[in-house]
Amino acid sequence: MATPDTSVSEALDLIRRELDTLIDGAIAEANDAETDAFEAVADLLADAERVFVVGAGRSGLALRMTAMRLMHLGLEVHVVGEVTTPAIAAGDVLLTASGSGTTGAIVHAAENAAEAGARIAAITTAADSPLARLATAVVVVPAADKLDRSGTASAQYAGGLFEQLVVVLGDALFHALWKRSGASADELWPRHANLE
Repeated sequence: MATPDTSVSEALDLIRRELDTLIDGAIAEANDAETDAFEAVADLLADAERVFVVGAGRSGLALRMTAMRLMHLGLEVHVVGEVTTPAIAAGDVLLTASGSGTTGAIVHAAENAAEAGARIAAITTAADSPLARLATAVVVVPAADKLDRSGTASAQYAGGLFEQLVVVLGDALFHALWKRSGASADELWPRHANLE
């Protein structure tokens, strides 16, 4: 039997260590502000007439996973940029992810959403970013954004850790909202894709 490539093994170990460190740190250092921020995003999503999601690159792909899970809950969800996405309006929520909080298309979408009267939820590493300033609720994660190549916040390339956290936070938001709903897994299942 062949042994795994050492570089692959080392990469997997790095990711495990970083996620373990981040999760342990978040649990050990969790404070009311962080918990309140997460709850505020969950509240926005629960109260939204419709949810729109927008992110660029890998962050956008990660956020699309959250969009799918929110749809499984029965929320009306749209991915910005898809041809069937309607206009955003008051009562809607724009859920965004941008490590730097400065990605032009994401900030522009948030500005347009705010002008339309929608509320904005942001996942970012930068509490003082333009995106965070536009947001009604902000979850700040302690990860490197894609422009940080110092290796201080994360040894992973570009925004790897941030993108992984977008997936994990999205699943946590889904789980929190699912438990609030009281719906069973069987009740959610009929919303899964059946045209595959």
